[in-house]
Amino acid sequence: MKRVILIGLVLLIAASAIGQTLNVDSLLNEFNLRKEKPEEQLDICYKICSSYFKYDMGKSMEYAEIGLNLAQKVNDKKHICKFAGTIANIYLQRGEYDTSLKWHEKTLSYAVELNDKSMEASIYSDIGVYYALQEKFTEALDNWLKALSILENLENKPVMIQIMNNMAMTYRNMDNYERALYYLEKAKNLVEETDNNYLKMTVYLELGAFFYEQAVKRDPNKFEIALEHFVKANELSKELHQVRYQASSTHALSEIYAHYLQDYKKALNYALESLNLAQQFGDPKMIYAAYGSISRSYYFLKQYPESVEASMKAFEMDSTDFNVGANILSNLILSHSAMCNQDEVIRYFAKLKELTDKHIDRNNQEIMADMETKYETEKKTLRITSLERERKLYVWLGLVGLISLFALGLALWLSKRNARKEKQLIATRSIIDGEMKERTRLARDLHDRLSGNLTAVKIELSKQAQSLYAVIDQLDVCIDDIRNAAHDMMPASLQFGIKVALEDFAAKFTNVHFHFFGQEKRISKRIEYVLYCCATELVNNAIKHANATSIHMQLVINDQYATLSVSDDGCGFDPKTAKKGLGIKSISDRVAFCNGFIDFNSSPGHGTETTIELRTDND
Repeated sequence: MKRVILIGLVLLIAASAIGQTLNVDSLLNEFNLRKEKPEEQLDICYKICSSYFKYDMGKSMEYAEIGLNLAQKVNDKKHICKFAGTIANIYLQRGEYDTSLKWHEKTLSYAVELNDKSMEASIYSDIGVYYALQEKFTEALDNWLKALSILENLENKPVMIQIMNNMAMTYRNMDNYERALYYLEKAKNLVEETDNNYLKMTVYLELGAFFYEQAVKRDPNKFEIALEHFVKANELSKELHQVRYQASSTHALSEIYAHYLQDYKKALNYALESLNLAQQFGDPKMIYAAYGSISRSYYFLKQYPESVEASMKAFEMDSTDFNVGANILSNLILSHSAMCNQDEVIRYFAKLKELTDKHIDRNNQEIMADMETKYETEKKTLRITSLERERKLYVWLGLVGLISLFALGLALWLSKRNARKEKQLIATRSIIDGEMKERTRLARDLHDRLSGNLTAVKIELSKQAQSLYAVIDQLDVCIDDIRNAAHDMMPASLQFGIKVALEDFAAKFTNVHFHFFGQEKRISKRIEYVLYCCATELVNNAIKHANATSIHMQLVINDQYATLSVSDDGCGFDPKTAKKGLGIKSISDRVAFCNGFIDFNSSPGHGTETTIELRTDND
């Protein structure tokens, strides 16, 4: 059932960007009457392709292309952006993902040129949907976070709700139920503040899917909560005439009544209704799922011939796919077994074995084909290389002496250069290690010895005359300054790892937001130290020099790399012409010493994003 519930949700952003369905015929008439007014024609054309979007992708694409050509003729960049975005979303709905991404990237460049933050956020959101469909969940979440950071400033609650709903669904696919529930609750709180029943329907459907999975995997008591949300989603889908969502929610109710409440008559009624709705919408996956539910309900009601009939209809739709065929064949075997049709049971067992063997054989053939292709490619490469060597043999014989001398000189030069680089690297690492040790020692001495001595002096002075109170106040200031200096030199939180240290650092600022993804593990102390220094320097630069009001700091750690990303909404700069100050040079030097990668992505007026990547095993 999980697959069916997600059918309408993963494409939520694309679908919900379109407004309510309008009377297309009246719009077409008005479009033809306004040929002498291109600006008005563009608005009408966009409404037409938006209206078609929900039920006729071909017509929607036709008018999107007409509108794009018209917008390009009159150089209306706003409408160019709108129509290009619609085309990108149509390709996304069709499953032509690479083409969709190209159009989304075009649309993003238009939105940046127009400085349209709302459109920019919408495109980031749609790109997130693209990556989610590719099961590249980290990239999807990264784009959605970019969109949310823009939308928070615009206070665009409807699109924020949609993005949070998609993020919850993605975390659920990753089996990260804690984060899924976090975003679901945020989406629910926001949607309850609006009168948008469409958004409420989508959030209730995702909440139902979440609690259904929890009930199946962990806590059967969650079935009641899932049922409550599915009922709400189903009622709203009927009210809004949203056939796709009505089919999904109805199918979900069928599954709950069958597996949880064991009311197979109601389950059958919901499954039949889901089939009718899926056939209206023309979605083969939903139709197949509905037939599967109908077949199981008939089986439990001991109406075995009807169960066989429903299974056969599903089997006729797709009998080659292993996952589809295996489930249907299992239903057929159970129903025929209950009717004591042993010949049919044996026949469908044989089909199941045949399907399983084909599935295994197909996998083996794919593996062998890959190996064969690799072998042929390597053999062809070797043959070409051999012919090239023969052709050039005589030329090389004449030049071998000269080349040998050149190679020897080059080898000596490279050896000396590598030796110098190795010495420089060793010296640099020694400097960084020495800096870490000295900072740790100074921090400890400042905190333990000097701070302690000043405290003792304060106590002695407090025993003296009243006139010394001013001196005592000054000592308090000195003690606080020393403690702060000790923490700045080497933060105590760094001993617990870079994640804890950066969380502690971000907590000092109201406008700095820290995000962590990946594996929570300790890495090289030197790498942790370099990452911390770079992060603090970048944040301080954004606040002091870029006048940033919102800063996002993200850390991703996997088996090989630690990646730090710091982005802000400050004034930005041109990396080609800007002079590197001491702070930027210090960051670049530290990254270079660790053989890492650094990238500054900025332009005047558009903020700055800095990415640093270091190997976690770089000792």
